[in-house]
Amino acid sequence: MPTIVAIALGSNLGDRRAHLDYATSRLGSILGNMRVSSDVETDPVGVPGPQPRFLNAVAVGEATLPARELLATLLAIERERGRERPVPGAARTLDLDLVLFGDQIVNEPGLVVPHPRFRTRRFVLEPLAQLAPEMVDPVTGKTVKELLKLVSG
Repeated sequence: MPTIVAIALGSNLGDRRAHLDYATSRLGSILGNMRVSSDVETDPVGVPGPQPRFLNAVAVGEATLPARELLATLLAIERERGRERPVPGAARTLDLDLVLFGDQIVNEPGLVVPHPRFRTRRFVLEPLAQLAPEMVDPVTGKTVKELLKLVSG
C-alpha cells in the first residue's frame, strides 16, 4: 500500500531551476501520482554567512519505499547534482527533505519524520498547502493549512 509523502526541494547554487527540474524528474520515477508546487524564491534562513537566494518547491506523491530507503534515494539524488556538505547549512546545489511520510512518526539516528522544522518554514508550508492543504502533521494533529495560518500570523 503506497504512503502519501511530501518532499521539500531547494537549491541556491548554480542553475537552481535545472537542479529542481532534475529532482522532479527523478522523483517522478519513484513516486506515484506525483504533483509539484509552483516555485517560491526566498532568502536563506538559519545558514552560516551570506548565501544566494533559494528556489524552493514541494512534491507530493505516493511512495512504495519505506521511509529509510526513500531518504537514501533522496540523498543519492542530491549527490547526483553535486551536493556537498562541508558545514551544516552550507549553500547547496540541491536539498531534498522528507517532510511528511503519511501519518508515520519516525525518530531514529539520521531520520526524523515529520521534518523537525517544517512547521515554522513558510517556504515549505506555502507550496505544500497548494498541493495538500488537508495533509495532517501526525505530531500536532494540525493540517498543513492550519500550520500555514500559524506561520502567517
